[in-house]
Amino acid sequence: MSKTKVGFALTGSFCTFQKVFQVIEKLVGAGYEIFPVLSYNASQEDTRFYDKDTVFQSLISLTGKTPFTTLSEVEPIGPKKMLDAYIIAPASGASMGKMAHGIFDSPALLGAKSHLRNSRPVLVAPSTNDGLSTAAENIGKILAMRNVYMVPFRQDDPVNKPRSVVADFDKIPEALAAALAGEQAQPILLPPLKNEGK
Repeated sequence: MSKTKVGFALTGSFCTFQKVFQVIEKLVGAGYEIFPVLSYNASQEDTRFYDKDTVFQSLISLTGKTPFTTLSEVEPIGPKKMLDAYIIAPASGASMGKMAHGIFDSPALLGAKSHLRNSRPVLVAPSTNDGLSTAAENIGKILAMRNVYMVPFRQDDPVNKPRSVVADFDKIPEALAAALAGEQAQPILLPPLKNEGK
């Protein structure tokens, strides 16, 4: 049997990249073939969490593939039926807002749009400080999209950031398996992390 081919797009919630790298390593170990994709911000910005070169080289090391970083590189994903599934993790508030309103102007988002033309699953892992405020409407619209599924998510810091939500990245393999079967992993909403106001 050929390996299940999965696009894995990272957008600008840089604080979660370490967890995402761990998930990619697990997926590769489980036999998935991972094709990394970077949004413009993820591929071009040096941050206090990672510099852009480290992100790029880490993905090459984990997957054995050079990340897609341009619109022209991701556009053939749909026409060539390159992938079985597509993951956006982390999905920032800005990226989810654009996706919810049909704006696919970054490699991460255009890759999803191109993939969806084949009615194959897209899995979204939210990570935004505004998930229970301005981004809530967009999360709701994405939940209603055909062939789009959510990684279960929760409030990550109810005391200090009461509107912030983050996917449980450890649940990506489980949510991916469900999405490939045409099902939404449940429950979508997880109990908030206990936080002592650190």
